[in-house]
Amino acid sequence: METRTWGSDRSRKALAAATIVLVAAFAGATIIALAQQPASGPPQEPAARPAQAHPAPGGAGPAKPPAPSTAGPLNDPREVHLRNIRQITFGGENAEAYWSYDGRQVIFQSTRDGAKCDQIYIMDPDGSNVRRVSNGLGKTTCAYFFPGGKQILYSSTYLTSPECPPPPDRSKGYVWVLDPAFEIFIANADGSDPTPLTDNPGYDAEATLSPGGGTIIFTSLRNGDLDLYAMKPDGTGMRRITREAGYDGGAFFSRDGKRIVWRASRPRTDAEKADYADLLKTNAIKPMNLEIFVANADGSDPRQVTSNGAANFAPYFHPDGRRIVFVSNMADPGGRNFDIFMIRDDGTGLEQITFNDTFDGFPMFSPEGKRLIFASNRNAKVRGETNIFVADWVE
Repeated sequence: METRTWGSDRSRKALAAATIVLVAAFAGATIIALAQQPASGPPQEPAARPAQAHPAPGGAGPAKPPAPSTAGPLNDPREVHLRNIRQITFGGENAEAYWSYDGRQVIFQSTRDGAKCDQIYIMDPDGSNVRRVSNGLGKTTCAYFFPGGKQILYSSTYLTSPECPPPPDRSKGYVWVLDPAFEIFIANADGSDPTPLTDNPGYDAEATLSPGGGTIIFTSLRNGDLDLYAMKPDGTGMRRITREAGYDGGAFFSRDGKRIVWRASRPRTDAEKADYADLLKTNAIKPMNLEIFVANADGSDPRQVTSNGAANFAPYFHPDGRRIVFVSNMADPGGRNFDIFMIRDDGTGLEQITFNDTFDGFPMFSPEGKRLIFASNRNAKVRGETNIFVADWVE
């Protein structure tokens, strides 16, 4: 088994110089491939995408999707924890694919069929029976199933405008835009009856659920900083989980519901704090330095897990509750290639899981703990294409 370990003295200067071209659910969009961007100059738009079926909410999906692929660049002999990798989407920009509680469905966000921004889709784990469940208006992100599979959770901007939001201003470098129009919705699994759970003049997104479905955890800018909040499934019982200055986001519960794991920035110097505050005024942040944290579900006893100065995100608990899979560019001196890693919750035992030289991210274990779903640029046919993959997990 090949294992790599890195120290905590990674050069922040090198990271700041890197052009990190990752547009993910941090600010409500899918991925644009990092390694497929030019080494210098402004970010490039992805090439044209092949069309895929795009039915209305509740409609039937394509009759027969491409057969899951397991050949060629999908399998890397260094990826010893992954076996029988299957590609289940083909073309477009697809990301943040999350299992239903029974493991029989997958919900994900996708930009496809000529659309300019993400919508929410559901499919079977083999890539069949794809159907759109958001209403096709505005921009959506961060979808999740409720237990039982009869309802879903996601964020959307459509109440403010049916159009896609404008692209981010790159005049201050690469930033994630925190669109204040994002609100969190609950809907039936077929997409009907979308009902807002938040009504706040600021960013509300990145929502996931506790194992029993009784608590929604999400990120909000409602009190002047990007913190984690929790609420009941009907939008009541709002409470703040984190309070330290910096961005807190992308939280998931442990399988027993007792702990949470998330990504966070912690500006320390006066210059870092001033830069962070100035960007927040424009509803944006720079994603150059994010670390992984764990805490009790109520936010008590927070502990930092990683300390590598890189861009670490998309953490998810291993089924044993003591290890965490996450995504990082720590292995790439240029900061452009993201891979999946695993680490113990005490910060020890760091291990690299994927080795593809483009992007691997958004890992999530299936309910029975035997499969890992993730997004990747591997096997992309055109620049900017990101697809969903499922692999059998091997200890």
